Amino acid sequence: MDVIQMDVDAAAQIGQGLKAIGAGMAMLGAIGAGGGIGILVSGAVQGIARNPDASGDIQTNMILGIAFAEAVAIYALVVALIILFVF
Repeated sequence: MDVIQMDVDAAAQIGQGLKAIGAGMAMLGAIGAGGGIGILVSGAVQGIARNPDASGDIQTNMILGIAFAEAVAIYALVVALIILFVF
């Protein structure tokens, strides 16, 4: 039987490539955060347009929601950086 053997350098390069793919997949969470922020701001702008008197409350809740959505993107970035530089 013929067994294909891989040298150490080729295995290391494959490992680096898989790390890059894993980091890229971890950053897919940023897409959801970006979409969520867009939907959130769109709803806030529509709410302020319909009821300008409530703009202060709407804007406060919008900023809080944006901060929570952005936290998800930051977590995704941290996971991607850990994959790249720790493993």
